[in-house]
Amino acid sequence: MSDAERVRDEGFDDFLDAIESGEGFYLECPEGHGSLPPRRVCPHCGATDLRETTLPETGDIETFTTVHVAAPEFVDDAPYVTAVADFGGVRLTGIVRGIDPDDVAVGTEVAPDVGETETADERVLVFRTP
Repeated sequence: MSDAERVRDEGFDDFLDAIESGEGFYLECPEGHGSLPPRRVCPHCGATDLRETTLPETGDIETFTTVHVAAPEFVDDAPYVTAVADFGGVRLTGIVRGIDPDDVAVGTEVAPDVGETETADERVLVFRTP
């Protein structure tokens, strides 16, 4: 897919741009709840006073699974490992790359990065070892 054919998803693409430039962030409400952009209201307490907070450089995998039968948008990527990682104030879901799937475990330290899918060349959040 060429850059001209890509549809920009404001908010999410801004988030990926920030990760790519090493300036990752999440949104935090006064109660300390974290969420990802785009968002105008805290999904946990309804607060509207959200501020950008620096995303920690690393997080720990909380859960993961190996996908063998993928959705059409990821069919050429299968098998792959998708994981949820805790980055302190926020949890992120991404595809694990650069780590042998047999070595992925709960507690594995990962850093956020941006990659592309094999199937559609779409940008996605990926986790790599720091």
